Amino acid sequence: MNNELNTHQVINQPQPLVNYNSYQSDVALQQVCTQFNGQWGNDSLIKLGGLLGQPEWIAKGDVANKVTPEFYSHDAYGRRIDEIRYHPAYHDLMALACEYDIPSLPWKDDQPGSHVVRMARNYLYNQNEAGSACPLTMTFACVPSINHNKALAKHWFPKILNSDYDGRNLPLSEKKAATVGMAMTEKQGGTDVRANTSQAKHIGSDELGERYHLTGHKWFCSAPMSDAFLTLAQTDAGLSCFLMPRWRYDGDKNSIHIQRLKDKMGNRSNASAEIEFAGSDAHLIGEPGKGVRTIIEMVAMTRYDCMIGSSALMRQATVQVLHHIAQRKVFGELLINQPLMQNVAADLCLESEAALALTARVSHALDHQDQQHERDLVRLLTAVGKYWICKRASIHIGEAQECLGGIGYVEELPLARLYREAPVNSIWEGSGNVQCLDFIRAIHKQPSCYQSFIKELEKSKGSHNLFDQTVDELKALSGKDFTQVSARFYVEKMAKAMQAAQLIQLGNDLVSDAYCEARLTNTSGLCFGQLPGTLDFNAILKRSFKNN
Repeated sequence: MNNELNTHQVINQPQPLVNYNSYQSDVALQQVCTQFNGQWGNDSLIKLGGLLGQPEWIAKGDVANKVTPEFYSHDAYGRRIDEIRYHPAYHDLMALACEYDIPSLPWKDDQPGSHVVRMARNYLYNQNEAGSACPLTMTFACVPSINHNKALAKHWFPKILNSDYDGRNLPLSEKKAATVGMAMTEKQGGTDVRANTSQAKHIGSDELGERYHLTGHKWFCSAPMSDAFLTLAQTDAGLSCFLMPRWRYDGDKNSIHIQRLKDKMGNRSNASAEIEFAGSDAHLIGEPGKGVRTIIEMVAMTRYDCMIGSSALMRQATVQVLHHIAQRKVFGELLINQPLMQNVAADLCLESEAALALTARVSHALDHQDQQHERDLVRLLTAVGKYWICKRASIHIGEAQECLGGIGYVEELPLARLYREAPVNSIWEGSGNVQCLDFIRAIHKQPSCYQSFIKELEKSKGSHNLFDQTVDELKALSGKDFTQVSARFYVEKMAKAMQAAQLIQLGNDLVSDAYCEARLTNTSGLCFGQLPGTLDFNAILKRSFKNN
């Protein structure tokens, strides 16, 4: 490459981060896959990590966000089509994800570690392009809810669980694969879905179950190009859950009218829409009046994927920092050798690895839902993990931008896109307060959840005094301590305790001791870069990104 310009030579600038393997350079990810029975996915992860580190695929993630989806309400002749068109790069990325079974792996391959391997693939994919992960997540998450209607499951699952991708706007019978979206919230209710006013009128039954016509609106419809949507509407029995196809089963377009696309801060590659139902065909899922109970199984899985997505964003931000400071000199010395930068970068590494460790533990629990302890952990850790990890991502990525200086703020590098992307995982599928309320509900209605949480922590006692003290403090609490006023304090404390526990279980004393010193003491500050000077910063940095 010629670095000569007319006025000066370009020196002291890092080379672009390309041609690297995002799996092989990630020791922590390899470690959790081995720890939690996911080593059988190693070959596929090496292949995927190698692809996503290539300039071609990095560019696809970039252009899919710059050339955003466009909405076409009608064709040239005035016929309503409600079609959203994407840049080809978006479809390429979706096809790659489906090829690696990111929307389907645990449902079609139940061998030990299938959720862990799927998590690892999704973690790598989100580092490259997180917006298209939204329809992938909902397609993955819809399976438990649709299973409440066995006839619908039999009809839809062969194409939902297909490793192909088919982005065409056609009836299901003409497609080789399908994706599924979600439409829950309305203008007047938002999170309070019980305030929904959309109505469902029973019109009969057929081989797929009870049929309804839906009339109303949805303020947010995620991935409106999907082939079907899980949605909520009021029946005579109360709020109920439905599967609403984009095309009717007779081949005609369903009367789902897209009003406009949301102009979002981030998540630009993914379309989110306001829609109206004008007597839309749908089939009931679950019992009438039990819609929240039915759809919450999908919501729980999407919240878990928010943990994966936020952990992945932090990982990519960390990699960008380590790549930059290893090549950039300031005041005649590489940044990676300067103590203040070492402290900040090592702290970012700890936060990223802790997020992955907690997320991977939930994946492992999902692989063992035949055990009460693991079911309890999923119930509680999904709320705790989504609250904490998704909130930390925005702060983490903002600090990473600072490490790169001005270039971290420009669009040529991915950090600006990562920063805009991060808040969606905190907001989508229940903001921080919603997660805290869900945490309180779980504690009070299922006391075994907290007992299992403490039991899981106790597996790691004896390794660090600060951790042991934290466990004893949490163990002394009872249900009356968990109120709306105290919820955020305790959810944060529990998240950090469980992250420390999992890092200890993974067996790397360097990382777990540093994390305990950084997060479990009352003397630490609010900003990154306040690790004790006794820690081995160099060792943490070298472990975190092995790009050689």
